[in-house]
Amino acid sequence: MRRYIHFRDFDWVLFIFVVIICLLGISEIYSATLHTKFEGMHIRQVYWVLAGVALMFLVSLINYQALLEAVPWMYGLSLLSLVSVLLFGKRYLGAKRWIDLKLFHFQPSEWVKLILILTMAKYFADYRENELSFGELVKAGLIVLFPMLLVLKQPDLGTALTYIPIALMALVLGGMRLKHGIVLLLVAAVLMPAVWQWGLKPYQKDRLSAFVEPDADAQGSGYQVKQSLVAVGSGGMWGKGVAKGTQTQGQFLPVPHTDFIFAAWSEEHGFVGALAVMLLYFGVLMRLIHDAQTAPDRAGVFLIMGVVAVLAFHVLVNVGMVVGFMPVTGIPLPLMSYGGSSILFTFLALGIVMNVRMRRFVN
Repeated sequence: MRRYIHFRDFDWVLFIFVVIICLLGISEIYSATLHTKFEGMHIRQVYWVLAGVALMFLVSLINYQALLEAVPWMYGLSLLSLVSVLLFGKRYLGAKRWIDLKLFHFQPSEWVKLILILTMAKYFADYRENELSFGELVKAGLIVLFPMLLVLKQPDLGTALTYIPIALMALVLGGMRLKHGIVLLLVAAVLMPAVWQWGLKPYQKDRLSAFVEPDADAQGSGYQVKQSLVAVGSGGMWGKGVAKGTQTQGQFLPVPHTDFIFAAWSEEHGFVGALAVMLLYFGVLMRLIHDAQTAPDRAGVFLIMGVVAVLAFHVLVNVGMVVGFMPVTGIPLPLMSYGGSSILFTFLALGIVMNVRMRRFVN
C-alpha cells in the first residue's frame, strides 16, 4: 500500500475514449448548426469540455471519503436549489429548469444526479447485511423520491427519469430481495394510470402517444421521431458526409445539436459511424465497470456503479429515442450533445471515478 496518490493511476484509457467522444460531438455540433442561428455553438462546447476536464482533474484530487462525509449538507442544498428553481427559475418553452446567474443558466437538476450517487454510496457504505430489509429499501427510495418529485414539478420528465437507475443500481448492489423488486414493479404498474392522468403535462402525453403511433400526428407530436428516422435511414452504410445531410442541413431534423445529435451523426456518417460511436460508449462503460471491480471499498463500488447506471441510461434512452424505440424525453447524449450542465456533470462524475481508482493502492 502507498501513502500518496499518483496520476499514473489515472484511467488514461477511459480518458482517451471520453476525449474522442467529445471531439466527435464538437465536430457534429459544428456541422449540424452550420448556416443556422445556432452556428458557433461548437466553440462554446469546446469551452465547456475544457472546463469539464479541469474539474475532473480537480475532483480526482479530493478524497472521495471527504465528499461522502459532506453528503448531508449537499443533499440538503440540492433540495433547496430545486425549490429555488420552482420559485425563482427562468421559464423556457413552458418549463422552469434554470436559474439565471447572469454569466450562465444553472440547471440544478443535472447536479442532483451526482449528489444522489454520492448519497446512495454513503447510505449503503456501512450497510453490511447480505439482504436489504423492506424498511431500508423504503428509506433509500424516499431519498431519491423527494428530488425526483421536485424535478417533475418543473416539469422535466427526462431528468427525473435519470434518477431511477441510480436508485435501482444502489438497491440491487445493496442486496434487494427478488420479492421486494416484484412488489416495486407491481406498485409502479398500479400507479401508472394515476401518473398518466395527473402527473404528466399534455405535451408529455402527446410525446408518449407519438412514440406508440408516430404516424397519427406526423406533422405534430410525431414530427421529431419521423424526421429522426428519416435522417438515420438516409445515412446508409457510410453516410452522406460532413455538412451534407439533407435532413440536418435542411433543418427538418429538430435540435440536431442537442437531443437528436445521434440522428444527425448517423445521417452524415452512416451505420459505420453510428456503430463506432456506440463502441466508444461501450468501451467507456466497460472501463468504468473494471474500475468498480478494483475499488478499495464498498463506497467506491457504489459510486462508480452509480455513474455507470446514469451514463448507460442516458445512452440507451437517447439512442432508443432517435431510432423510435423510446419516447422523446429530452435526455441528451452524454459528451456529444451540446449543453454545459450535461458536460460538466459527466466530467464531475468521471472525476469521482478517477478519485476512487487513484486511491485503490493508498492506505
